[in-house]
Amino acid sequence: MGQTILLTLQLAVITTAVLLIVGTPLAWWLARSPAWWKEAVATVVALPLVLPPTVLGFYLLLLFGPSGPGGRIAEWFGAKTLAFTFEGLVIGSVIYSMPFVVQPIRNAFEAFGQRPLEVAATLGATPIDTFFTVALPLARPGFLTGAVLGFAHTVGEFGVVLMIGGNIPGETKVLSIAIFDYVETLQWGKAHLLAGGMLVFSFIVILTMMTVEKRLGRAA
Repeated sequence: MGQTILLTLQLAVITTAVLLIVGTPLAWWLARSPAWWKEAVATVVALPLVLPPTVLGFYLLLLFGPSGPGGRIAEWFGAKTLAFTFEGLVIGSVIYSMPFVVQPIRNAFEAFGQRPLEVAATLGATPIDTFFTVALPLARPGFLTGAVLGFAHTVGEFGVVLMIGGNIPGETKVLSIAIFDYVETLQWGKAHLLAGGMLVFSFIVILTMMTVEKRLGRAA
């Protein structure tokens, strides 16, 4: 059980870090780009919000399998497939949790408008300086919300990880899969323990996020 919890936390931390790195420039582009087709990109990013996890997991399984592009890329590094590996699980989790990180950051970038950026430009700041010294600090609540939601969503995901990760102890068996296993084998005590822990964790995450957002809003 300890190994499963550690693996779940490891997956959530790595996924959240990757999403913040990848999602920040994407959210900035969605918030500031005048391109008419940006909402089509935003729709693709948001698809996991409404797409059944098993559907997304099925197509990711085809993508990561030995015959898919992901499998061919894996062969370059000496592996036969990305499916049923921790690396494949990370990629799938990043795709599945992306809207939970990108959308709050995009909303935060849009909320402060153009005026602070124009003021920074008149003071001689370069676009890069403006982004790091003005945009990022002003969008801090969005980053906090995105990071918390991305982490929590990754911890609780089930359908996608089951489809592309399977149930390999120490490699892809995360908490949600472990709970499913215990229920299937009628080990109610262990299922209650993990499920109750997830319930408490979810409550603490939401309460913390709401409290911090409220305090940041008052400070602003």
